[in-house]
This record gives sequence, structure tokens and C-alpha cells, in this order.
Amino acid sequence: MHARWSCQLEQKKRPSLPPSPLSSPIARLALAAPPSPPRPLLQRKSVCEPIHEEPSTHSDLPAQDDLEIYKRHHRPRTPLTRTNSAPQLISTTTTQPVYINQRPPTRTMPSDSLMPKSDSFNARMRGSSHIDFKTATTGVAAKAMRNEISNLVRSVQDPETKKAFDTEMQSFFYLFTRYLAERARSQELDWDRIKSPAEDQIVPYVKLPSADASNLAKLAVLKVNGGLGTSMECLEVKDDMTFLDLTVRQIEHLNTTHRVDVPLILMTSFNTHEDTLRIIKKYANQQLRITTFNQSRYPRIFKESLLPCPKSADDDKKHWYPPGHGDLYNALYQSGVLDQLLSEGKEYLFVSNSDNLGAVVDEKILQHMIDSQADFLMEVTDKTKADIKGGTLIDYDGSIRLLEVAQVASEHIEEFKSVRKFKIFNTNNLWINLPALKNIMQTGEMELEIIVNPKTTDDGQAVLQLETAAGAAIRHFRNAHGVNSDIYSLQHGQLVINEQRMFETTPVIKLGDHFKKIAQFQKRFKKIPKIIELDHLTVTGDVYFGRNVTLRGTVIVVANEGQRIDIPDGCILENRLLSGNLNMIEL
Repeated sequence: MHARWSCQLEQKKRPSLPPSPLSSPIARLALAAPPSPPRPLLQRKSVCEPIHEEPSTHSDLPAQDDLEIYKRHHRPRTPLTRTNSAPQLISTTTTQPVYINQRPPTRTMPSDSLMPKSDSFNARMRGSSHIDFKTATTGVAAKAMRNEISNLVRSVQDPETKKAFDTEMQSFFYLFTRYLAERARSQELDWDRIKSPAEDQIVPYVKLPSADASNLAKLAVLKVNGGLGTSMECLEVKDDMTFLDLTVRQIEHLNTTHRVDVPLILMTSFNTHEDTLRIIKKYANQQLRITTFNQSRYPRIFKESLLPCPKSADDDKKHWYPPGHGDLYNALYQSGVLDQLLSEGKEYLFVSNSDNLGAVVDEKILQHMIDSQADFLMEVTDKTKADIKGGTLIDYDGSIRLLEVAQVASEHIEEFKSVRKFKIFNTNNLWINLPALKNIMQTGEMELEIIVNPKTTDDGQAVLQLETAAGAAIRHFRNAHGVNSDIYSLQHGQLVINEQRMFETTPVIKLGDHFKKIAQFQKRFKKIPKIIELDHLTVTGDVYFGRNVTLRGTVIVVANEGQRIDIPDGCILENRLLSGNLNMIEL
């Protein structure tokens, strides 16, 4: 069902906001003082027009009655005219979905404007002389960011590309203003109100009913492949097959066995789009429909100045980032892929990470989703030593929510890692009701908790990435709950535990920073070692593995700073500790 892939990010905790009748955090901050008589608002048509500083007096504040409540981040937007030159484009939203073995859909263009209402933007930007220093600083930071991203938009020459990029920057700016407001209020989750999920919030897999295979006709499968520096799909996994090869085999076997048409959808990013398009060309003659679309591309933010890193829209890709898999919902909606699936009669979407080969379509879970009338399901599993920092489901004031380590205060980190209170973790295998998703997106209610991901650039500068998690959407759906899944294996592209393995669980594998990038990973492993008898592996430093290496029991390899360890072809390591500077020629 799932594979345990631990992505452990040390991130800042996320404070929560109290409910407010205003649509924007900055609008709420600007109206902290009593409103004065309204002043005519300047008309601004897009993010391209910079905001000029204005005196912070009461007369500058618009009356609350003049503010139109406006949520911009997930407001229904006009689909964009897109081009096919995806690899050369500077904006991800200008890339139309790519369809393999099917015709592109014909879409009707609604009349809603993509551009924000001018009064809404001016309301967000105005300040008050009676608000505290932190709030005033927040307003200044928002204005400065606004002017910088205006310059980014003006750097685009092509009108259609410019319009799409402007829209993308509006979404980024809304996320940024939410971050500023939450930081200014410095509110945290009340730890005492966090409880383990109730029994009815987590359903054991063994209690699921038998399935009706005809339900598969209403299903589509989506793989998330946007967050990594290099496409995971091109990485060899086993027997010269990549992640994408195995995923295609899974879906083809499903369609052939049950005589259904389950399409495969790939959400990529500017980092992975070119590699993915190149790989899927070899499936052009397969009996499988494949669609790809890009998620958003946001600018990294300098931590000290809170200004964007890129200086132009086509600046180096190292200055940009995909804003986490929580962007799935907005990207799916804005790309038109959601409407296309609905028009084909698809009602359910199974989402998982591209590197999770244990994430396969389970007909019992689909049947349970239909029977329970749940609009959202999350596959969870019992924690192991490798999963202690993974997100977990909690009960917060009677509602189910996803709790990530970035939201946990430092004094509660050890309790969060413990399996006593938090016994399960999120596999990021999600089942979504598509009509329910469309309704939520149209009403603009999909606001996900912001995860602040601190990074350091190659030249040592501290930057921030504002991200969201797909699982956090669970609190927005009706009857949403978790399903505690079983362990996995490999048949027809599906991962299964080898019968010869002595342990019932997967091995714990910890690789150091030298293996962080996919290119370095591939360079350091000539071929994936045989680990059928491995219990634990830790590797740090400058280490290289040869071909046909066998690892058994507990193996620890530590190369000291400035030194290198080479493990030769055919080497067998069993319960061994290697350290220092070794060039192993023979054992």
C-alpha cells in the first residue's frame, strides 16, 4: 500500500490565526484601528503596478463597508491561453497539460476576471498609526514585496505569458501576506487541545469491505513529482526499471485485469517537467492515457530582507521553488485537468508521491470511500524508527487535522516523535472526491497551513520557502478520516515484501547530505545494493558503492571530513562499522 519514505525537514513552527470576517491577513492588520471616513481608492489592475508609500494616518484607512471581501488565492479564475513550449517557458502556469494517447479537451472560457479587485489590494496595503511595531513592519514588508514582484512581472515581454505569470505571482503574494500576518500574531497550536484521533477517525484496513471492481471506471490516479531537484521518475529502482516504468506497469495491469480505463496523471514542476516529458514519449503506443501538468513556481525569499531572490522572471531556477504538494489542488483546478476528469465521468482521484511504489490502487479503500460517503481519505500506517518526524493525524477540538513537525513547538518535539501519543504517520496516499474538490475550490475555502521551509543557497545566504502539505486539506472535506494500511510488496509493478526476508518490517536506511541530490545518489551507487537481510544502514560522508554489493544486519559507514570510502564490486558487509579513509580493494 505504501512505502515509508521519510522526508525530514527541520522547519519553523506555524502559528494559527483566529477567524476573521476579512478576506486577507493584511486587510485585517490594516483595520486594527477604528475605521475613519472612506477615502477614494486608487485603481490598480494587476500586480504589475507598484504600490507607493503613503502616510499612515486614520484618514488613509478605508471604511470597512467599502472593503469587498475577496479571497484571491483560490478564487475561480479564467483558464489561460497556454502554449506547448513547456521546456522554454518561464512560468509554470503557461504550460498546458500534455496528453499522451488521448485528445486534448475543448474548454469553455468563463468570463470571470483573473485580476484582483483594486479596492481589495489597496485595503490590504494601507496601515494605521495605532498598530504595534510588528504589525507596522508587516505592512512595510508586504509593500516592498509587492513592488518587487511587480518588477518581476514587468520583465516578461510576451502578453499571454505575462498574464499567466501575473496570476501566479498573485497567488504567491496572497500566501506571503498570510505568512506575514501569522508571524506578526505569533500564535501557536494549543498543545493541550491536541489529542490522538478517535476510533471513528482512523479505520483499520482489516475492517474494510470487499470491493466491486466496476468502481474503478470512476477512478483516476495522480503521481506527485514536483518537489525534487531532479525527476525521481528517471531514477533506476530495480532491474533497470525507473519509478515511472513501475508506475505505468501498475496502471496497465489494473486496466487490463479489470477492463477499465484508469488514466495516469503526473503533476510536475519546472524542475521535473522536461525529464518527465522525455520519459513518457516511450509510452506513446501503450494502452494507457497519460496527462502531465505543472504546479506553481514561486520565488524564494531572502530571510533577512523578506524580498524575492530572483531579479527577473527568467532568472536562474535556483531562485525559484515548487511550493509543496499542497499546491496540487490549485494547480489541478487552474490547469483544467480537474474539469477534464469530471467531464469523463471520473469521481475519485488517488494521489501519491512518485517515489512511493507501495502506493497502489486498493479497491477495498475505494469501496470504503463510496460506502462511507467520505470526500477525503488519508492512508496512514504505524510509526517506525524511520517515521518519527513524519506528519500525523490528530484530533483538534473534535475535528481531524494533519500535524506536521514544523507546527510543533521545540518543547514538544520529543513528545511528537514518541509513538505513545502519536502512533501513526501520514503516507501521503490520498483519496479525493473530485466533485467535492471542485465545490471547495469554487467557494475559495481551501486555505492550508503554511510550512516555512528554511534553506541555505550555494553562496551561504539564508532563504525561506513557503509551502503547504496536501494532507492538510483533510479538515476541509466532509466525513474525512484515515485508513490504517498494511505493509507492501512487488507484483505487476506493485511493491511486496520478499518472502526470503527475515524481518517483517522494512530496513531503516539513513543517508547523509552527500546523497541528498538525485544526481549524487546515482553517482555514488553504481547499482542498488542487495538488502534482503539488512536491518539498519547509516552512511555519512564521501562514500561510493560498487556493483552487486550485499548488506546484512547493521552496517554503518562513516567517511571523515576530507576523506573517502570506496566499497568495491561484489563486497559483502554484515554487521560492520567502517570509518576513516578506506579504499577497500578486497575483504
